[in-house]
Amino acid sequence: MRYAHSNYEAYVQPPAPEGMEGRSAWIVGGGLGGMAAAAFLIRDAGMAPSAITILEASDSDGGALDGAGNAETGWLIRGGREMEEQFQCLWDLYRSIPSLEIPEASVLDEVWQVNQADPSTSPVRAMCNRGRPLADRDRLTLTGKARREIIALILTDEDELAGKTIADVLSGDFMASNFWLFWRSMFAFETWHSAIEMKRYLARFVHQILGLKDLHTLKFTRYNQQESLSRPLATWLADQGVVFRHGVKVTNVAVDVSGRTKVATHLDWLENGAAAGVDLGPADLVFVTNGSMVENSRWGDHHTPAPIDTTIGEGSVWQLWRNLATQDTAFGNPDVFCGDTKKSRWLSATVTTRDARIPELVKRITGRDPFSGKIITGGPVTIADSSWLMSWVVSRQPHFKGQPEGQMVAWLYGLFSDVPGDYVKKSMQDCTGEEITREWLFHMGVPVDQIDDIAATGTTTRPCMMPFITAQFMPRAPADRPKVVPDGSINLAFLGQFAETPRDTVFTTEYSVRTAMEAVYTLCGVRRAVPDVSDGIFDVRMLLQAAAELRDGEKVPASGLIRHLTQGTEIDDLLERYGLV
Repeated sequence: MRYAHSNYEAYVQPPAPEGMEGRSAWIVGGGLGGMAAAAFLIRDAGMAPSAITILEASDSDGGALDGAGNAETGWLIRGGREMEEQFQCLWDLYRSIPSLEIPEASVLDEVWQVNQADPSTSPVRAMCNRGRPLADRDRLTLTGKARREIIALILTDEDELAGKTIADVLSGDFMASNFWLFWRSMFAFETWHSAIEMKRYLARFVHQILGLKDLHTLKFTRYNQQESLSRPLATWLADQGVVFRHGVKVTNVAVDVSGRTKVATHLDWLENGAAAGVDLGPADLVFVTNGSMVENSRWGDHHTPAPIDTTIGEGSVWQLWRNLATQDTAFGNPDVFCGDTKKSRWLSATVTTRDARIPELVKRITGRDPFSGKIITGGPVTIADSSWLMSWVVSRQPHFKGQPEGQMVAWLYGLFSDVPGDYVKKSMQDCTGEEITREWLFHMGVPVDQIDDIAATGTTTRPCMMPFITAQFMPRAPADRPKVVPDGSINLAFLGQFAETPRDTVFTTEYSVRTAMEAVYTLCGVRRAVPDVSDGIFDVRMLLQAAAELRDGEKVPASGLIRHLTQGTEIDDLLERYGLV
């Protein structure tokens, strides 16, 4: 498997690798990574679709790319994945998947058309003081010390950051900045999360710094990501002949590690409560989604809090990973990620409106009509003085195809779900949907004498507790995640947010698809290169632009900086000499 730094091979259809006849694939997990692996097996490796089986524990496809519910009992969104132009593997996949909305177009064509006609911008990236825009929201408010820490972290080797948290490498100066407010609410980082992941995000998304204050660099689908991304992919795979088996909980993959190679020899699963499985040979490929952000997600309703369920039992994807990890150290260390749910969980809520009061409120705050069919918030609006650090999003409406005219759907989340609110005086995780709505309306500036009535009669709000939602950000060492294809593996690969691929960032659709492409290309010997990670920090011009933005727009002398960057000047001297701190 190779990486490509150009688009030379981007449109190549490689010849099918030799020896694919008679081969089969078992894919554990029907999320984006699992379905992407199936698509690459068909498109690029030439595997017969009928030889591909996807084993999925739930009754739906898409994993975290969800979207469900109805207009009466409330629509359901656990979260949303922000996307951008530099997701090379994601767009490489969806250029080949037919749109369900536009005849003779791909999903990529559809997304491009939507964003060309209605590009993303955020009218109010942050607010405070009960409905007022944050006064300095157009500035990142970074001190020289904080800027130095950011650039130094980007340039630090990952081995030096093993086990360290963000708080270990970035000081109070950084934490007090608008940069951190915008960054953490956009990407869901906490101070106790991994310094390695923070470093990767800063390097990978250095160009996002240029759009951090108004989110103009983001791309969004027309509808929720279940209907716009997951369903088209699942439909195409099923039409090709891929076998989907739902309600199948894989409990173990037996791997022969006795020699120099690693060979998966048997799959065990539970189907309708009955134990079953299949023997495997070296020609049978196994792709395992190890770990899950949305495992044990539990819904409450307007009058009931969402329960917290941290149980890891037989049939859980975490237990599957544990069973694999006991067989060889190359298969990672799952307990690093799933062992402390108090640090990996937060709560979201989906608001379905019942009348015009909340849509009018959103229109007043954003200056945009929620029923225009256009971008509304363009990403999260963060409430800077919220004890829960609540953010809210109103995407293009309708957000669901089945949404009736005049009904609006909003999504809320709080990074601090275990502290009392400012109006409700209860922790977010202990609140009903109605109580969460009250807290939101308070921060939106609704008169206190109207809050309770609007929350009670103007919405149906469904909270969702996700105990592992940021498990992939937990502090780790480089070997805690298994490589996509472990060293010596003949027929076993790992997919998704808990597999290790160099330099890319978890908690993204790109990461799921990238691991799938790397897994298929490696195990099958596909000759086409995988697109390299677009890492803006290696583009000097982008670094200069980002540095200027970190200084809230002040110019940075360019010519001398470029010269010294190419000569390996010590970073502290460089930053001082050219005004970056």
